[in-house]
Parts: sequence; structure tokens; C-alpha cells
Amino acid sequence: MESHILGAHASIDNLSVFLKQLASLSAQNGTIIQAMDAAKIAGEAHVLFAVEKALRAKECNCNAAKDIGVEIMRYASGKRQIEGAFSMGVHEGDMDVVLVVLGDRDGIKNSVAAIKNIVRESPVVAYSVSKKDPILAQFNITEGELGAVGEEMIPDLVMERVALVDILK
Repeated sequence: MESHILGAHASIDNLSVFLKQLASLSAQNGTIIQAMDAAKIAGEAHVLFAVEKALRAKECNCNAAKDIGVEIMRYASGKRQIEGAFSMGVHEGDMDVVLVVLGDRDGIKNSVAAIKNIVRESPVVAYSVSKKDPILAQFNITEGELGAVGEEMIPDLVMERVALVDILK
């Protein structure tokens, strides 16, 4: 299974309608599409690591969520519980989003093309200082940790939290 990560800006008037649009595209193209709040994403490596961990969990039948998209979000959020994973989700209003599309090459290509009709592609995946506060809150990163390793290590601290999801089961 291949994956594609798309950063975008979305104006979500109705969350239910937005999620139904993504589900419809997913069904039409035989893909899995998961949308997450870009403000809490610490870069492409963060997303890819979460995808890898979710696929591995499904493979070994030790996944917590039945839906692979939710499992990806669970790892990306650094939370053990599914309910906690929804803190990474999208909400109504204007926001930056990261969309993960899984499937075969053609399905991904078709899904991504259709998604670009719903959202405006934007370079929002990479870590930036503007994401610092939402990420510190999401991953419970303390000032003590930052003092010990430096703020430039925030993406690495996030990766550590993703890795710890399995250990904290």
C-alpha cells in the first residue's frame, strides 16, 4: 500500500459534510483518506511514522481502532486512547489540514486530484515555530524537556511520543 501526504488550507462550513465528501472520494477510488489538524503535525516524518506504525499494528492485529484512518490519527496524536486521537482531527472554520491518502497509485492519484477541488493545497506539513504551542499542548512537552534538549528538537520529541504509543498500551 502506498501513501501520499497533502498539506492544504480548508474552509470547513459543515464538518459532517466535509467528512462525508472525503469518505465518498475514498469509496470511489478505493483509498483511505484521513484528515488531521496541520497545526499539530511536526513534519512529514511525523506523519509517515504514524502511518507506518498504524499499518504495522493492523498487520499484527494489535490495532486499537478498526478504521485504519483513525489508527493513523491515534499514532499521530501520540495518544493511546482512540478518544484522545480525535484531538488531531479537523474542525469547522478556516484551518490548515494534512490529508493522508493510502491505496494503490491510481487510486491515490484520483483521490488527491479530487481532494484538490475541495481544499487549497498549501505547504503546511513541515514544522514551523507557529506550530510550537499547539504541539507542546498536544504532546505534553514540558518546558523542562525543551530546556534540556532545545526547541529545535520539538519534531524529535513528537516522534518519541508517537513511538511511545505502543509502549504505553
